[in-house]
Amino acid sequence: MYRGLLVIILVLFGALTAAALWQHGYWGIIEPHFQSFGGGQVFADLVIALGLVLIWIWQDAKKMGRNPLPWIVVTLTMGSIGPLIYLITRKPGEIIR
Repeated sequence: MYRGLLVIILVLFGALTAAALWQHGYWGIIEPHFQSFGGGQVFADLVIALGLVLIWIWQDAKKMGRNPLPWIVVTLTMGSIGPLIYLITRKPGEIIR
């Protein structure tokens, strides 16, 4: 159930991301966040949230004997897609702390 839900979220979010990239390009997705304080706040919130997720991924991957660097790179380049793939690829039964 948990993994299936993550896969559905990844597929839907991946499709949304692909459509946005197709229509606007990478910079076109980021640019609106620099045009107003509201957009800047949303961007800052995303950076803070993903920064916290990166810290968790780093610590969790080390505990599980996984190399955290691929997940860090994917998260820095593709945003939430990195953590979603990380969670999907965790071994069944591993406790998320």
